[in-house]
Amino acid sequence: MAAGGGSPSIVEFFGGEDGYRCGYCRSDTGNLSHGMWAHSMTVQDYQDLIDRGWRRSGKYVYKPIMNQTCCPQYTIRCRALHFQASKSHKKVLKKMLKFITKGDVSKVASEEEPMDSHIEDVATCDFPYKSESQVSQSELTPLAVDQAEKVENEDKDSGETKEEGNVPKVESDSVQICADKDTPVPAEPSHSAKAVHAPPKPGKGADLSKPLCRKAKDIRKERKLQKLLQNQTGTVEGSQLQGDQAFLLQNSKSKTNQPKNIEDFVCVPLPDDARHKLEVRVVRSSPPSSQFKATFQESYQVYKRYQMVIHKDPPDKPTINQFTRFLCDSPLEAEHAPNGPECGYGSFHQQYWLDGKIIAVGVIDILPYCVSSVYLYYDPDFSFLSLGVYSALREIAFTRQLCVKAPDLCFYYMGFYIHSCPKMRYKGQYKPSDLLCPETYVWTPIEQCLPLLERSKYSRFNQDGKAVDEGRLKELGRVRVLHKRTVMPYSVYKKRRKGPSDEANVQQYASLVGQTCSERMLLFRS
Repeated sequence: MAAGGGSPSIVEFFGGEDGYRCGYCRSDTGNLSHGMWAHSMTVQDYQDLIDRGWRRSGKYVYKPIMNQTCCPQYTIRCRALHFQASKSHKKVLKKMLKFITKGDVSKVASEEEPMDSHIEDVATCDFPYKSESQVSQSELTPLAVDQAEKVENEDKDSGETKEEGNVPKVESDSVQICADKDTPVPAEPSHSAKAVHAPPKPGKGADLSKPLCRKAKDIRKERKLQKLLQNQTGTVEGSQLQGDQAFLLQNSKSKTNQPKNIEDFVCVPLPDDARHKLEVRVVRSSPPSSQFKATFQESYQVYKRYQMVIHKDPPDKPTINQFTRFLCDSPLEAEHAPNGPECGYGSFHQQYWLDGKIIAVGVIDILPYCVSSVYLYYDPDFSFLSLGVYSALREIAFTRQLCVKAPDLCFYYMGFYIHSCPKMRYKGQYKPSDLLCPETYVWTPIEQCLPLLERSKYSRFNQDGKAVDEGRLKELGRVRVLHKRTVMPYSVYKKRRKGPSDEANVQQYASLVGQTCSERMLLFRS
């Protein structure tokens, strides 16, 4: 759980009655959602909100009106600790490994490969922003305009992902996760050469007085791990390594007939003559760290080229301001906790550095219970590496690593699953995964949801007819509001308010965010 004590979340709520353009079915007015502008937000509040179907784009937080919108968007999460890579996922991992080690640029994609890996759905919509109180229309409208039509080309084979998989080297405000020839990491290359066996010698069978035979591969893994642990210096890097090495040791032990996991592909020691060097760095984007500032221009140029080539944006559309509002600005407060991840909670960019230059950036939020994927952009010259799929797998591995230090942080949230749009079903391939019931907000295994979605694009997944939303609004008077720079319960504000009643609006807001968040967050009232 993230440490508290920071400033409370401050939000402004906008209704959601007007329909707007849908990036999936192309309906002009069929996309319906509620929205609010978050001036600031704690990571716990945002965690609780996405567990009620909300999602952020920059500082705008929105929730589809599920039983009315043209393309219902169901929150989806992958159980990262139990994730098993599919055959097509492994092809992508092997493709990257071959490219790094041998320079192989084979562009053959698997037929099963996901069309796109989480180009976040929010990017597709013109949001129904409304000017209210201190937030001017000029602040909101550009964001809506800039985010329109982002899913126009969902036929790319890559999308986004975030990080990790190798032993991290912790710096002041960035975590480097390297898969290069200078960083030996436990595990065995997936492309290791087949051993040449000598013919067996005659003998009398196993000698029970001697220890069991062990594979040379397992002995090498163990020695590498022991050497890495012995070489620890006791610094921040060392203390981080210890937990991660235990995780890697646990995940690299040979299991009879067990399928390889992600770490078996990304945590491999590379040969001295490897053609390329790949590093994944985690830099805090909000508030911006020194590493983030130092690489801002290079990162923006990759984004601009991505938008122009992949999304066909005109050169003047992906401006620095649009990039900043959409992918750098975040309402999330930076938080740290003794039992939390080394890098802390909040909003980050995961930069993929190939041979000293940025080729992809995954935008993520690290929350109390999950790593939440926001967006990914990449250099179109490297489309052949299926960076969307690759980054998603690296992000799952990253979640598993963070879980070593923060046991509650064990889920990977992929945004929204949209069954009514066939091109957007790829997220269901990251198994095991769950969808959020839009009425009771309980998680249901996706396998149970799919038959229901085949019958109706909107469905309640909780099959207990008597079940209700346990977090529903129970006491409107306890909702916290911010009025004239004073925090007060709604019951007090209601008596002081002059002019027409706003009770219906406040009731709608509190019902959508739930009782717990409505009592923690501050609803701005002009």
